[in-house]
Amino acid sequence: MPTPPSRQVKQPVSWAYAEQFVPEDEVLQRARARAAELGLEPVSPGVASVLTVLTAATRARTVVEVGTGTGVSTISLLRGMGEDGVVTTIDSDAEAQRAARESVADDGIRPNRARLINGRALEVLPRLTDAAYDLVLLDGDEREYSAYLEQALRLLRPGGLLVVDDALWKGRVTDPAARDASTTALREVGRTVLEDGHWYPSLLPTGDGLLLAVKHG
Repeated sequence: MPTPPSRQVKQPVSWAYAEQFVPEDEVLQRARARAAELGLEPVSPGVASVLTVLTAATRARTVVEVGTGTGVSTISLLRGMGEDGVVTTIDSDAEAQRAARESVADDGIRPNRARLINGRALEVLPRLTDAAYDLVLLDGDEREYSAYLEQALRLLRPGGLLVVDDALWKGRVTDPAARDASTTALREVGRTVLEDGHWYPSLLPTGDGLLLAVKHG
């Protein structure tokens, strides 16, 4: 059924408003500045605020993050968690993780709440414990997302939450003509989450697309 004219909105304007709805403090701004210095692109402000809401709403105590960057998402996850919450975050870029440690310390977060592991995600994830995590965030190498997804399904407890950043990948996922490796991988992850029966999924237009899925069974 077509959307009634009274409910139609100018989406780009609304999306821009939503992205900046929650102002970021100086800690996150400095973390973003570190990312710019290293040529990295952290999660958007809208995604960062959603991550805090998600960990707070789910009362997450154990989180796995693939792709540390300079700590924007790590801090955002931890801010919604209790004082006993721990984020295990994985990145192969040692320089970025050094910057992330600075960002976490800048926010006054105890070092033992951010478990930074330097290495390839597909080598580290298999060593983590089955069904031991409340939330898994995927924000690493898009071409490896299908393999990350297999690990996330194993790592999450029943009722645990999967979060996939860049799920729309610069608008290319919705373009049938776009067949590069990253776009194809993200398209496949979306299809798998939608169809394989393990998840209750939803796709949000936040940032560059945020795919959420709750593990059931």
